[in-house]
Amino acid sequence: MTVITIGLVAISVLLGALVVYDLTQRRHAILRNFPVVGHLRYILESIGPEIRQYFIASNDEERPFTRDERRWVYASAKKANNYFGFGTDDDLEGSNHHLIIRHAAFPKIEAAKPVAAASPNTGDYGWRARQGEYALASAKVMGEARNRARATILPSVVNISAMSYGSLSAPAVEAMNRGCAIAGAWHNTGEGGVSRHHDHGGELIWQIGTGYFGCRDEQGNFSEKHFLEVCDRFEVRAIEVKLSQGAKPGLGGVLPAAKITPEIASIRGIPMGRNCQSPAGHSAFSNVDEMLDFVERLADATGLPVGIKSAVGERQFWHQLAQAMQSGQRGVDFITVDGGEGGTGAAPLTFSDHVGLPFRSAMNQVHRTFVEHGVDDRVLFIGSGKLGFPEKALLAFALGCDAVSVAREAMLAVGCIQAQVCHSGRCPTGVATQSKWLMRGLDPADKGARCANYLATLRKELLWLSHACGYDHPSQFTLDDFAILDGQMGHTSARATFDSADSTSDLVTTSGLDRA
Repeated sequence: MTVITIGLVAISVLLGALVVYDLTQRRHAILRNFPVVGHLRYILESIGPEIRQYFIASNDEERPFTRDERRWVYASAKKANNYFGFGTDDDLEGSNHHLIIRHAAFPKIEAAKPVAAASPNTGDYGWRARQGEYALASAKVMGEARNRARATILPSVVNISAMSYGSLSAPAVEAMNRGCAIAGAWHNTGEGGVSRHHDHGGELIWQIGTGYFGCRDEQGNFSEKHFLEVCDRFEVRAIEVKLSQGAKPGLGGVLPAAKITPEIASIRGIPMGRNCQSPAGHSAFSNVDEMLDFVERLADATGLPVGIKSAVGERQFWHQLAQAMQSGQRGVDFITVDGGEGGTGAAPLTFSDHVGLPFRSAMNQVHRTFVEHGVDDRVLFIGSGKLGFPEKALLAFALGCDAVSVAREAMLAVGCIQAQVCHSGRCPTGVATQSKWLMRGLDPADKGARCANYLATLRKELLWLSHACGYDHPSQFTLDDFAILDGQMGHTSARATFDSADSTSDLVTTSGLDRA
């Protein structure tokens, strides 16, 4: 036997062993789905910063999430070092629209302790979040203004936004639900109905869309009987009636035929073999008056808080809703404002790029409308649309949000690599696919812990920033706490930028949480 033959045999044995290891390990979805060659991805990723630095893009040029943003989510989810060294790589004085947080001269003492908790790569954030160290509940009580029987404080101001089973894989949904259970957060089901994969300890916001999946009759109309059966079966804590979503406002949800399995078809009550296209509008109501009747019907039947989710287009709807709530006889308990930059699944390009206001403009418009009508204190506002980062979430609070929901950031936490093939059913990490081969790479237990770590780390850094600005809670932030750079060596106040006539601090009740 020649040396070459021996070498080839040895290489074959090593490759065979590597294949076995890759197929049986449960930490990396890429390696389980693509043994051996999957290692190339990690090798290329490790030298990616150098390649981009000299040849391609900077850390802040990729979209929809930059390399720096993704690195922060990945590190936070893995409890690795999520710090960045050698200062900022942003050209601050030449940056237009760059957000600056105005810190306090005398921050809260709590921000500086304990040292161990403030260090990177230390502590089980998920466990500690459950025990309360990074617990961060809402300042408002959801459903209190309408005296709902099951009114409640949100246990976490950071929750998982609406993503349906079908758009996401079963392991991804399970991982997120497990993460919510660990971190004490809520999990929005998305409009695709409630499944067994949502039943792993995480409490739910059940989203009801125009297709009424999970609560529809044979004709596709809303069925109160099926609705109550699901509420009794699962850990539903609130109901969200979806009017539209940021990814495709004014167009019903789309689930490609390639992603419809027999289980999904059964849950939704739809046929196999063709795209699932939700109607653009609801059959149960067609105006504000009828919508409020529907909301009260759901609330009376369950005692649960009931709200709406919508992207923001026409202004008239929001004025009509706020005006209709002034009497106090009917009303929504919460409003989720979805930015036009949102989206996790399939959508026509025109709808993704040109329909619906981006979150900051949308939230500013909606909240000011409710302030003008004097009913903002009756509603818990939830923001959605790339808000899964501390500085973006804080600005959302300053614009009137009481909580934020994260979607694609949660996908990143459970393994998404921003391949942007969610619509194709070929997601390489098993997050947004129904392929059994690709799904097998995603271990729900491991990714659930990562999801919890990410949620708790975001809450932790929201608290750090609150303390640095002299506050106890993110709800105390106002637009006066932010400056926006103009790219010409100057800046403007966020209040002036958003043209807010009245002081938010005078209008938003924060349960006595005053600045120190």
